[in-house]
Amino acid sequence: MIEPNLGDFAPIALFIGGAFFFLLAGLFTAKLIRPSRPNEQKLSTYECGEESVGMAWGQFNVRFYIVALIFLLFDVEILFLFPWATVFADEGLMAATNGLWAWFSFGEIAIFVFLLALGLAFVWRYKYLDWLRPTPKITDIQTPVPDYLYRNINANIKNA
Repeated sequence: MIEPNLGDFAPIALFIGGAFFFLLAGLFTAKLIRPSRPNEQKLSTYECGEESVGMAWGQFNVRFYIVALIFLLFDVEILFLFPWATVFADEGLMAATNGLWAWFSFGEIAIFVFLLALGLAFVWRYKYLDWLRPTPKITDIQTPVPDYLYRNINANIKNA
């Protein structure tokens, strides 16, 4: 059994330690020199610059979660394709196996992508990717302006 030499990990440990040091030193320095003037407006909650209305425990449509899960599925696919591409391009393995490694590696990734495409076909077939479109409500507004004036304005805009 090969024992790892801990001295080989010293640069990595030094890098991580330096990162934590700079992080903590920056936060500590900022806490020391920043002004602390809390007021009602700074302590209020907001959503995208707007005052929040109601409780934060609102219900979301299930389709948001389904789309997020499908996104994660294909995001993880990309995560698995990068290591495969680096191993697939290893010339040493190609030479040692007389090209057999290339066919094995290609077949392996073809099965992987096929299963993902099968999953995509499944969610597409059962319309998990379709959104319900709201039916537009046409309002009937009573106005003293006759309809032909609106039609004339629209016709002039189209002709211009």
